[in-house]
Amino acid sequence: MASLNVGNLGEYLREQRRNAQLSLRQLADAAGVSNPYLSQIERGLRKPSAEVLQQVAKALRISAETLYVRAGILDAERDRDDVETRAVILADPSLNEGQKQVLLQVYESFRKENGFGAEADVEVSAEDGTATEFGTAADVGAGADGAASIPGSGPQQTAG
Repeated sequence: MASLNVGNLGEYLREQRRNAQLSLRQLADAAGVSNPYLSQIERGLRKPSAEVLQQVAKALRISAETLYVRAGILDAERDRDDVETRAVILADPSLNEGQKQVLLQVYESFRKENGFGAEADVEVSAEDGTATEFGTAADVGAGADGAASIPGSGPQQTAG
């Protein structure tokens, strides 16, 4: 089998696994994938889905977005501040998953409105590897003053 171009994903995963002092079998068990499949990913023979990458990232306690970039799922040229902002939002223990997704949607809509991230119409959820389509700031209730009403978070709450 020829090696796929997955941006040195396999080498990076092997390095992270070794740094975590996990055997291939231990990581496979923790990530819920088969030992042979994980071995093929590390050797560059298989390109895993976003869901598998998310499971592996969770097991290694590393950023799923880093794995998405290395696998070519996310564009490596994305603004680093944008990636860091998303990572901080996703890692905030004081927010529940619904609040994190709404906050990411509002953030993305404002970036689009200001001319950034126009190509990024889909965001991969770090929790389940699914893609969510984002709308504009108007779709999430942003007013002329830039305040955004947050749908589904209670009566007429605004963030601003």
